[in-house]
Amino acid sequence: MRSFTAILLAVALVAAFACIAGCTGTSTDDVTHLSIGYQPSTHQIAHMTAMEKGWWKDDLAPLGITKVTDYQFGTGAPEMQAMLAGDLDIAYVGSAPFITAVSNNGLDAKIVAAVQTQGSDLVLRNEIPYSTPADLVGKKIATFPPGTIQDTIFRTWLEENGVDPAKVTIVAMDPGAATTAISAGQVDGVFLPHPSPAIIEAEGTGRTVVQSGEMLKDHACCVLVASGSLIREHPEIVEQIVRTHIKATEYNLEHQDEAASIYAKKTGQNVETVKASFRDWDGTWTADPRVITSSVVEYTNLQYELGYINKHLTEDDLFDLSFYEKARA
Repeated sequence: MRSFTAILLAVALVAAFACIAGCTGTSTDDVTHLSIGYQPSTHQIAHMTAMEKGWWKDDLAPLGITKVTDYQFGTGAPEMQAMLAGDLDIAYVGSAPFITAVSNNGLDAKIVAAVQTQGSDLVLRNEIPYSTPADLVGKKIATFPPGTIQDTIFRTWLEENGVDPAKVTIVAMDPGAATTAISAGQVDGVFLPHPSPAIIEAEGTGRTVVQSGEMLKDHACCVLVASGSLIREHPEIVEQIVRTHIKATEYNLEHQDEAASIYAKKTGQNVETVKASFRDWDGTWTADPRVITSSVVEYTNLQYELGYINKHLTEDDLFDLSFYEKARA
């Protein structure tokens, strides 16, 4: 299984070189430009709301920030490679690729807030029968690359249900490619975060058979990560970032139709499909990192067993809870 780590690093390295020109991370002397990484998932809609409403720029302006730029990544591995290169100050990313970057590559960063829990579905083509995980033997399933939340949960779930992952053809794809592949009949199913399952169901090419919360109850998913240099040298900026993230998270919970419209505008997705995603997913938006600490630490055990990371990590290795505590005080 350790060969998957090499694949992950190779994919991440290639994607890092594709980072938009001019993408610059934290300057240790004078921070005026904030760079934020994210993925086009409803999991990370707090960032989109804060960006659309101008909250990032307005809330951080008193602290000297004059420009906020966001950069979209298909999955977490290339996003973490960009952070390793110093190109991102802040990242909305799955906790599993963050763990891999910390354990294997020495990423200098910490989780400062949660983003959401659960929220991914196993979707099979309509003609593929399903009653138990054993029905997936011999099937071709697309999911995120090795070391991601989806890959880690899916492989662990198969093993816990007596299915050797080697007997399922698991192919690494970003959500756009995987959605196209299932629609074209190139794969039998996908395991993806929302809104991809809702998109596939709206197209009539597949249906959800298992949600990720059934595979691993209340599991952590996306998190808000801040670079170590920003934490050490500009803690006041990090605290305000967490405050703005909390504000956006709570706003989305209270104004879900508007949140759907913001997401649709940002991504070009059909707004009714986004609303269906909100109705059907088993996820929950939350900014409180205390909700996910034990689950994130458990990922280090799962990833170690899968051969994705070289050492176990502790809560202190991964989290800085002080910014959330100050923001809530």
